[in-house]
Amino acid sequence: MYRRYYILYSLAVFIIVNITMSCAKMGSPDGGWYDEDPPQILGSSPQDKSVGVGSQKIKIFFDEYIKIDNPTENVVVSPPQLEAPEIKGEGKKISIELKDTLKPDITYTIDFSDAISDNNEGNPLGNYTYSFSTGDHIDTMEVSGYVLQAEDLEPVKGIMVGLYDDLSDTAFTTKPFLRVARTDASGHFVIKGVAAEKSYKVYALQDADGNYIFNQKSEMIAAYDKIITPSCGPDVRPDTIWRDSLHIDSIRQVHYIHFYPDDVVLRAFTEVQTERYLIKTERKQPNQFAFYFSYGNEQLPVIHGLNFDEKDAFVVEPSLKNDTIQYWLKDTTLCNMDTLSMAVEYLVSDSTGALVSYNDTLQMLSKEPYAKRLKKKIDEHEKWLKKQEKAKKKGLAYDSIPPIEFMKIDFKTSGEMDPDKNVVFAVPTPLDSINTGGIHLYGKKDSLWYNVPHLFEPSETAPRTYVIKAEWQPEMEYSLEIDSAAFTDIYGMVNEPVKQGLKVKSLDTYSSFFIRIVGTKCPNVIVQILNSQGKMVKETKMNSDGIAEFFFVRPEKYYLKAFEDTNDNGIWDTGEYAAGTAPEKVYFYPKEIEGKAKWDISETWDINKYPVEHQKPGAITKQKADSKKKQQKRNLERAKQLGIEYVKTK
Repeated sequence: MYRRYYILYSLAVFIIVNITMSCAKMGSPDGGWYDEDPPQILGSSPQDKSVGVGSQKIKIFFDEYIKIDNPTENVVVSPPQLEAPEIKGEGKKISIELKDTLKPDITYTIDFSDAISDNNEGNPLGNYTYSFSTGDHIDTMEVSGYVLQAEDLEPVKGIMVGLYDDLSDTAFTTKPFLRVARTDASGHFVIKGVAAEKSYKVYALQDADGNYIFNQKSEMIAAYDKIITPSCGPDVRPDTIWRDSLHIDSIRQVHYIHFYPDDVVLRAFTEVQTERYLIKTERKQPNQFAFYFSYGNEQLPVIHGLNFDEKDAFVVEPSLKNDTIQYWLKDTTLCNMDTLSMAVEYLVSDSTGALVSYNDTLQMLSKEPYAKRLKKKIDEHEKWLKKQEKAKKKGLAYDSIPPIEFMKIDFKTSGEMDPDKNVVFAVPTPLDSINTGGIHLYGKKDSLWYNVPHLFEPSETAPRTYVIKAEWQPEMEYSLEIDSAAFTDIYGMVNEPVKQGLKVKSLDTYSSFFIRIVGTKCPNVIVQILNSQGKMVKETKMNSDGIAEFFFVRPEKYYLKAFEDTNDNGIWDTGEYAAGTAPEKVYFYPKEIEGKAKWDISETWDINKYPVEHQKPGAITKQKADSKKKQQKRNLERAKQLGIEYVKTK
């Protein structure tokens, strides 16, 4: 009898243990099924879409434990809150406390996007927006579109997009947005809770100070050039039902409410920073120091030496925009001074933005003290002497005079040249004299070398850089020869003889592009060829026939970019809000274009054929779209491993 009870007892224990182990394996890789269901909303307080709400505290309840991904960045409250709301995930609920006083008769939306997921498996709830009204009705219209960088059509992620029902131009600079949204990684935005039958202006703002007002020139902005009136209507869209990740089960037509406008495209730009101030000064080398300004001006700083005589003491090198000014010390005595004290007068912007004269006292400190530099030279000389003495004792060749240090010439042009390029080289220090008679260019023809006419000019874009121009002939070999001491710098250093071989490539290695531009009324269109990294390779202006011609194009894959040069200055210009000036419009050819050797490629490019938000090819778009959060569907994979059919019951 006891044996029978013992067997029954053992059997019961075995069943209980197995049930317990089976339960313990739920959701684990070696047993049980995973939870694939997203969290479900059980209710909220106040109830979603309630009217006449006066509470600033909100709770949303779920059927399981949840988490919110970065609510500060991903959750947007509209109307915008000047004091950040408190949003927390607390077990099976979300708690929200609005710090700003509620506005009367207005719809509030709290857009969580896809930030909510279950705590265990990370199953996303999907795009979710909670709303309520302090008035007697809920506004349900939506406005959507894209924000792109005006200069290169890159999607702008995380910028605020807002509406004003005040249609004056001053609203953007004096009032916070009425309603807001934030763009995703594709630059897409959806503004919800908008009132119907009203007119609005749309703006984008990269808000630096959190006041939802454009009040700093450094803030990226965009202004839509049309006034919008939201509306909606019934529509149908296809919905694809997938049997698995590779096979389509069916495509059905889904009826839904379509909100308009859904094609607002904002071209975002940053205004030219005209506020002038001194960013920094530095003395990287003993013989040179520099001023760095936030904005350039033709009137350069006036320097008065306090411990040196500033008269004829410098060679001054302003940058192209005059925002960086380098000073080269001509006198080696000044170079050896560890500290240069100076009184400097320069222009800065006052509180009103006007330029005023400012007096400053500056100390230019050498990074490496003269004593340390001198010791290094002595050590190097002694090391050289020991080396020569050692060679002398061994009966080897040695020098009795230290080697002369020559000026280094840095060639920017490789040995193989395109026919439309020139030879470019740079020197490290400003030149005092140039003997152009010591610069020779020879061309080889029928095994004979002859003089080639050429021009020697300073570069217009970079200091201490020079260009040798000639009529370069395809397939011809050249030799650029520079005599010793053709160049002498301000310290008396000269160059050693230089011989640089060059060869111009054959015309058979190139392609030509002929791009006909249509769809623009602007007579001045600049067209660019970009490489696979999106860097400009060539640029030309559309001719009077509407064609952009590119010659000597290497056989590679390229992309096309164009902009309307409205002021015909040859460069892309940004906008200015106060002046009502929009940035010059930029376009991309949406397809790749390939150059082939000995081929002429002709294309007709209608720059308005595709919506601007879909023009830039993905291969050169740096801001990639975020991957959408999805259910893992791991149960299906597990069922395949077990060789059984998985049927979802919930």
